[in-house]
Amino acid sequence: MPPILAIIAYFGVDLAVSEKPHVAKEGATYKLAADSNCRYTSGLCTLENGDFEVKLRSERLTDNEVVLKLTSAFPLEGAKINLVQKEGQSAEPVDMAQNSEDNKEWMVSLPAPTTEESKIHLVVKSDGTFYYAEAPALFVEYKTLFTDQ
Repeated sequence: MPPILAIIAYFGVDLAVSEKPHVAKEGATYKLAADSNCRYTSGLCTLENGDFEVKLRSERLTDNEVVLKLTSAFPLEGAKINLVQKEGQSAEPVDMAQNSEDNKEWMVSLPAPTTEESKIHLVVKSDGTFYYAEAPALFVEYKTLFTDQ
């Protein structure tokens, strides 16, 4: 049985030094963290910060183009996205088109990723607050280990 004082000290230190959650402030900017599904050919990329979450899903991929659908847990006032093919290159952000009346679904067509280093940059605005993210573009191609026979 572990010493009870060690357990109390562990939780006490965690409580004292951990960052306290706070409500997003209007006009502020917050980074969204990319979940692990963004690093694999899953067809889905989840980006989140606290309870704010958006999902990018690859709807269609051809050799030249990818159509992405963004869904949000909260209504968005706007969304911009770009695809950077190589490190050091820049690409002009593109406005995503609103795809639902509740402003929780957005769509865009982008050039298809050409390298494994391709990254997606995303900025969304919700309730006067900006959220931004950078994620690998590997997720746009959906692959599984299972094949049809």
